[in-house]
Amino acid sequence: MRGGRYSEIAKQVFGILAVAGVVIVVAAAPGAVLALKLFEQNGRKFPKSYTKKQVVRSMNGLKNGKFLQIKKKGRTFEIQLTRKGKERFKEIQLQDLQITKPRHWDGRWRVLIFDIPENSHRYAREVLRDKVKQWGFYQLQKSVWVCPWPCENEIQLAAELYEVAPFVNIIIADKIMEDVFLRKHFGL
Repeated sequence: MRGGRYSEIAKQVFGILAVAGVVIVVAAAPGAVLALKLFEQNGRKFPKSYTKKQVVRSMNGLKNGKFLQIKKKGRTFEIQLTRKGKERFKEIQLQDLQITKPRHWDGRWRVLIFDIPENSHRYAREVLRDKVKQWGFYQLQKSVWVCPWPCENEIQLAAELYEVAPFVNIIIADKIMEDVFLRKHFGL
């Protein structure tokens, strides 16, 4: 999966713009004032842990990387994510998404099945497959994966991020025949 490490400032900029869509800021010129006003949308305060210089540098990096665009319209600036920025935001969201393993297994198997069209959603299919491998799922068949831990919300969010939810399903099963190898694999 593509991606990379982003500063917390960049992640917050992605988040603000992903939620808002377009942020319109009244400012005399781009730079620190624009960065400050971006962070102060909807009554939020500028995080004191960031310097104005850090935020400007981060926003310039995102702009130069073609992840966001800033358009001047009269006395206002419109800031929004580009298509590339929206894709990177999805990747960041998925990178941060983790499954919490409970102390004790509830005795139920989560069976993930998906039939994501290869021709129209190849990238999403690869991303989902990579993520379930990272989470430690066991591949039972080609597009059938098994996990003993609650993961329904995480799978649903990943499928929605990549717009493949109609092709993904989770079955919660009390029993899988001949599951000795699964119990051994997961240390249960």
